[in-house]
Amino acid sequence: MAPLRVLCVHGYRQSGSSFRDKTGALRKLLKKHVELVYLSAPHGVTHGVTHGAPQAREEKEDCSGPAGDEEPRGWWFSDVQARSFSAQQQCEESVGLEESVTVVRETVKFQGPFDGILGFSQGAAFVAMLCSLQEQKLEPEFHFRFAILVAGFQSACKEHRKFYNTSLQIPSLHVFGLEDRVIPDSMSRELLPSFQDPQVLIHPGGHFVPAASAHRQTYQDFLNRFQ
Repeated sequence: MAPLRVLCVHGYRQSGSSFRDKTGALRKLLKKHVELVYLSAPHGVTHGVTHGAPQAREEKEDCSGPAGDEEPRGWWFSDVQARSFSAQQQCEESVGLEESVTVVRETVKFQGPFDGILGFSQGAAFVAMLCSLQEQKLEPEFHFRFAILVAGFQSACKEHRKFYNTSLQIPSLHVFGLEDRVIPDSMSRELLPSFQDPQVLIHPGGHFVPAASAHRQTYQDFLNRFQ
């Protein structure tokens, strides 16, 4: 049985290589069933602005910070002037999202097909938008069969409200931590109604992709539906 191919979308101030480094445990947990393919956002991040609450600090297993040999990157900026991002920043418009959609479109076109898509933090918020574009048939290259959103949230930018008008039918697994101080679990819960039948995996930790043996069954039960 061929493994499922999953496109992985990193968080703010990460890159494809750093996200790969920080999800080694997940790759090991799912290696017999899933091939994870990583891509990088098109926008470099020069400001050390956290992508969540101002008081948030990186934890030991935090997946929010840069690592690897690529510069930190982002999918869009909530502050158009400063070209920075905060998940809780209210804004009328953003900058950078169209270029990011183009990157995903090109990746799918030249490296696909992909069975599913996985996103973390800002990447998970971006994945929800990509799923909306797919279901509105605005991106004919997209044929994702499922989505996994880790520490996801709804964008606070008004121009992004169009992505949450209808309940998405794509099967989804939403993963979030009760001790996440970057994207509080309340923000992740607010995203759930945007999906028609969301599955949920709640872990007791913070801002990272959980991949302990205790989580294996939930991941596998979800992914087995698409084998």
